Amino acid sequence: MNEIGEKCGIVGIYGARLLASRLAFFALFALQHRGQEASGITTNDGKKLHTHKGAGLVSQVYTEKAIKKLTGNIAIGHNRYSTSGGGALEHAQPVVNAHASFALSHNGNLPSIKVLENFLAERKAIKKNRSDSELITDAIDFYIKRGDSVATAVKKVFPLMTGAFSIVMMTKNTLVAVRDEYGMRPLSLGKIEKGFVVASETCALETIGAEFVRDVRPGEMIVINSKGLKSEQLAKPTPRHDIFEYVYFARPDSVLNGKLIYEVRKNCGKELAREWKVQVDVVVPVPDTAMPVALGYGEASGIPIELALVKNRYVHRTFIEPDQKSRRNSVALKLIPLKKVLKGKKIAVIDDSIVRGNTSRKLIKRLFEAGAKEVHFLVSSPPIRFPDFYGIDTPKQKELIASNKTVEQIRKFLGATSLHFLSLDSLIKSIGLPKENLCTSFFTGEYPIDLKERKSEVSYDVPNK
Repeated sequence: MNEIGEKCGIVGIYGARLLASRLAFFALFALQHRGQEASGITTNDGKKLHTHKGAGLVSQVYTEKAIKKLTGNIAIGHNRYSTSGGGALEHAQPVVNAHASFALSHNGNLPSIKVLENFLAERKAIKKNRSDSELITDAIDFYIKRGDSVATAVKKVFPLMTGAFSIVMMTKNTLVAVRDEYGMRPLSLGKIEKGFVVASETCALETIGAEFVRDVRPGEMIVINSKGLKSEQLAKPTPRHDIFEYVYFARPDSVLNGKLIYEVRKNCGKELAREWKVQVDVVVPVPDTAMPVALGYGEASGIPIELALVKNRYVHRTFIEPDQKSRRNSVALKLIPLKKVLKGKKIAVIDDSIVRGNTSRKLIKRLFEAGAKEVHFLVSSPPIRFPDFYGIDTPKQKELIASNKTVEQIRKFLGATSLHFLSLDSLIKSIGLPKENLCTSFFTGEYPIDLKERKSEVSYDVPNK
């Protein structure tokens, strides 16, 4: 699935012996999967904040020289996902105030920003063309300028934010992390030497040698400074964790809410095998997310697995714009079918999701051209019928194939021999968390955080088969 833009990746470092910017770099490197459009790091030198941002992958944005210039023992970092419209550096983060005394990195999205805009307009502090992250920064900065501490400012602004947010922010002597009361976006707390780390996923903690302490609780604010770590609950926790973290976004070696992502995806494969018994010769996963799913499917079904789709690991974001022919052959750039393995075989292809359906359709066509006799397409999530408003760059609802086609109609469009989506109940069972603690809006249209003026963008006239 590459038709949905990733969420962002964020990190905060406080008090480590090593240069904080260097640790932030390697943490962002570990979180590259969460955003490939732009990256940025802000640090302190005790007097002023210093920031380096750039377009592209983490490995493209930073040099040794740039990292060494980012001095200080506090740092925050951000990987930005691709969005529709705007240049790569437009609204890139961290967001830094005018005096370079406060910076913020945000993972998530506020469906409605009217309350924040009204707050700033009434105080004559509104600026033009500000993103939700920039408006949050402006509101907190307003209180800081009045003499409030960053922690007090965050407490005052917290009720003005309606949406999904995991945020790390810093002044010259303090690191703050805060999470919305629904815990929609992941955020983990770790300890390193005499300091602390906050990051989107535990894989970032592992990469820099930090010890995982716990998840930041929904509605919690953590303040870290020379006095140590202080926690304060700003809102009653109402957990509704984003279910798509388990399906696709999080790295398989990350642990979210006590669940190892690898094991969750393997469980999904076992449930697929239980739900859909198909007579095939081999199971073929679409790399990389579906690999653990295929292992679970193969284990439960006894059908052998063949890695008959080879991924070109070096196809990433490029500054060279593709021509029309290259766009048409985008699947061929990324996935190569092994003809000798596929010829004359009935195969079960496993993928994590179907969005528009165009990529899956091209893939199935190429598998048949490579000699497959039958191509059964198995998906480790339910049909995506509704758009996201909480931080994922989804197509508009009308472009989601399952919002206007039944499963059988999708099968015909894809050209698959058969098609099966994992049921929502089986997905929830695979995760192992209560249904009421998960956000299933992609599949059900049930949005736990009020969409306010954006409710009109959702249609419930969708196929239910």
